[in-house]
Amino acid sequence: MTQSTPSGFAPNQRSKIFALIAFMVLCLIISAAGGAVTATSVQGWYTTLEKPFFNPPNWLFAPVWTMIYFMIAFSGWRAWLKGGIANAKVAFGIYGAQLLLNLAWSFLFFGAQSPFLGLIDIIPLLILIIINAVMFWKIDRLAGILMVPYALWVSFAMLLNGSIYFLNT
Repeated sequence: MTQSTPSGFAPNQRSKIFALIAFMVLCLIISAAGGAVTATSVQGWYTTLEKPFFNPPNWLFAPVWTMIYFMIAFSGWRAWLKGGIANAKVAFGIYGAQLLLNLAWSFLFFGAQSPFLGLIDIIPLLILIIINAVMFWKIDRLAGILMVPYALWVSFAMLLNGSIYFLNT
């Protein structure tokens, strides 16, 4: 038997599985698009930049981002399970906006080869991630917790992005 939320939202097992796949595919598409843009500069232009001492090795980014994207997808799915998108329009609007800013960062930093534009993007990105985590926490605690590693990684990325910008101006 499917449990209903106070709003009357009660997805069946098939809907739950489809929604999980949809959240995973959405995040996979964003990850792949961002990765494709990143790949255009990471072996060329990016190697010419002066980087801070705490810059991690390039091989670390792909596995970290892969885990984070899975957590983002699972977080969205968990929040969706509690009442659907219609019952949390603002939270899912923020969710979509932070995903778009996340993708835009790759285009700005690597595609446009502009640490400055990347920095302009990553600041509101981090703010939206934190807002999204808080909103998801209110819907489902695990959904909110799953956004914390993302916020921490983007905080680190913002520090790295800012350092690269200042070291190269």
